[in-house]
This record gives sequence, C-alpha cells and structure tokens, in this order.
Amino acid sequence: MSMPTPHGDKLVALLRNDKLPSGDRKQIKQAVDRYRAWLESLGRIPAGDVGVPEAVRLLNEYRLFLDLEVVFDSQHDFLYRQKGQLKLDNTVIEEFLPHLVSRAFADMLTGFCVGPHPCFAALYFTSTIRTATGTPGAQARRKDQDFTISKRLYVRASFHPDHSEGVDQL
Repeated sequence: MSMPTPHGDKLVALLRNDKLPSGDRKQIKQAVDRYRAWLESLGRIPAGDVGVPEAVRLLNEYRLFLDLEVVFDSQHDFLYRQKGQLKLDNTVIEEFLPHLVSRAFADMLTGFCVGPHPCFAALYFTSTIRTATGTPGAQARRKDQDFTISKRLYVRASFHPDHSEGVDQL
C-alpha cells in the first residue's frame, strides 16, 4: 500500500519557499533528514497491535523534535508565526495515521481504503420542477477527507418496487 506524504511534501515546499529565513533553512534540512529516518523506523514496526506503542513513541519523538528544535528554538519567528499556514504539525498526524492503521489492523483492511479519500457527505433529492423528465432524483455529495478508513458504497434508488425503471445510481 502506498502511503500519502503530506508532511514530507510540506517540508519540501518549505525549503523552496523564498520567504524562509536563511537561518531556518539548516533546521528544515535537518527536519527532512529526521522525517526520512522517522518513516524508515515506522516501516520496521511489526504488524499487529504489538507495534502500536513503538509507533506512538516514534511519533512523539519526532513531533517533539519538530515543535521544539525546529519551530520553537528557531532564531527567527517565521516558522512560529506561520505555523497555521505551514501546517507542519497537522500533517505529521495526517501522515502517521495511515502508517499506524495499516500496521495495527493489517489483517482486517482487505477491501478498505486507508488515507486521504473523497467520502460520502450528504444525500439530497432534486425536485421535479428542474428536471427534464419531471421525476425527482437523488444526488450524493462528496467531501475530500485527510484521513479515512473507508469502503466503497453502492446505492440504488427507484420509484418502482422491482427497480425496473427510473433507477438512479449514486
């Protein structure tokens, strides 16, 4: 299963950011190295729930490094002021959860999508006034989620008990 890399993508984008103070560039490069080491360590964790405590320990260790040594200890306040915009801390969790779930529940995830995915958000019905056929229809609204454990759902609706006519597939 390929894993999403939102945190790694943010670190690389930050290195390319012209507004990043030159004094912080070294710390971000160190963060990239620590990030890669963190991913390698997560990759060595055994499947099943026995690896969960180690995965959480690695997460806490990496986040402490990122929050203290990279952001808080910076000589400039750019990283601290831009924390909400940069989303370095949020994307760590976003990237960690698929690793944790795919290892902790490896034997149960067949047929499931783990990670970012568009998901069902609402079901609504259209009126007969606006449709060419004069019959109402059903619509499903989707929303992109940063993390899901999801499975594809198929829905059929009809005005006929045997679903012979007027079937809308969502």
